[in-house]
Amino acid sequence: MIELILGGARSGKSRLAEQRARASNLPVTYIATSQALDAAMAERIAMHQQQRPAQWSLIEEPLALADALQRVCEVDQCVLVDCLTLWLTNLLLDPAPQRMEKEQQQLLDLLPHLKGEIILVSNETGLGVVPLGELTRQYVDAAGWLHQSLAQISDRVTFCVAGLPMTLKGEKS
Repeated sequence: MIELILGGARSGKSRLAEQRARASNLPVTYIATSQALDAAMAERIAMHQQQRPAQWSLIEEPLALADALQRVCEVDQCVLVDCLTLWLTNLLLDPAPQRMEKEQQQLLDLLPHLKGEIILVSNETGLGVVPLGELTRQYVDAAGWLHQSLAQISDRVTFCVAGLPMTLKGEKS
């Protein structure tokens, strides 16, 4: 079971993902893609860590997401990845320009073959105006293409707005 949860900033998508992980009644591994590059991000990371159950396993992986998933996904396991847009940002800023495409393709190729429950969280960035800067346009385009590809292979796609989940694909839970 693969679920993609999309939403804007502070839409409730991470909270929903954590609720779904708890409701699975499976051991949970949380894969965090963020990096504390400044004080504000360190504060956000600390807040998320405090909200998570202590018994959840944590893997911090900013770049090699497919490798991390391959290591931990098992039949009786729930894996929560938060968040794919931070992961894309890390890849976009990586000095090796071809790495982003390679890592994305590895993820898309691997996901359909993984066991267990997988919950993917990502920011929907395509609802606003087209950004002026080249790097920002590249980011929004990459996120949009990734989300479209992930939605095709996901069993359920949920969009969060104001803390309210809307099921776009699959059964409501």
